[in-house]
Amino acid sequence: MNFIEMNGKTVEEAIQKALQALKATEDEVDIEIIDEGSKGLFKIFRGKEAKVKVTVKKNYKDEAKDFLRKILNTMGILAEIKVNEENDVLKINLIGPNMGLIIGHRGETLDSLQYLVNLAVNKNNEGKYKKVTLDTENYRSKREETLKKLAGKMAYKVRKTNKPIKLEPMNPYERRIIHSALQNDFSIVTYSEGDEPYRRVVIDLKKKA
Repeated sequence: MNFIEMNGKTVEEAIQKALQALKATEDEVDIEIIDEGSKGLFKIFRGKEAKVKVTVKKNYKDEAKDFLRKILNTMGILAEIKVNEENDVLKINLIGPNMGLIIGHRGETLDSLQYLVNLAVNKNNEGKYKKVTLDTENYRSKREETLKKLAGKMAYKVRKTNKPIKLEPMNPYERRIIHSALQNDFSIVTYSEGDEPYRRVVIDLKKKA
């Protein structure tokens, strides 16, 4: 992280000198006043200069975009990278041809890329943790709808057969969608079993007292 300590006759002068040296604006930095300085006495004794430490804030959006661009270039994939930040969440959307390669089998490649970007932007992070969500072609919302429909269909089958059903292995995010979709069903209970990456949701009838 770039920072500089700067002296000046006043705190404001020291800050302005630091901003010029860092080529940054005041809203792009954190400012720490080390010494407010003091005026000289009767213009005989020299006053003490003010001293500040100015640190450039981490630009999560640029870091995420640069990191992802390098990966996409390595994969030979052309895509526009759009990054928005909302409530400490970086929402990244990829737009371009051949996005199926980015999504991968049931979103596995997309999840892996999301995980890597999360690690990259939070490396040596001294501030708040930034969550990253990566999407393309509205895959995640479409997948969520698919899983909700699957949950309803499987719950119906469990009630009809009186037998539990084990779903295919899913990542934690997808398992939460299944659990959430059925949490208010009075006759159904869901739980997870197995170890990652083969952990799966089981849908069963609630046991009667």
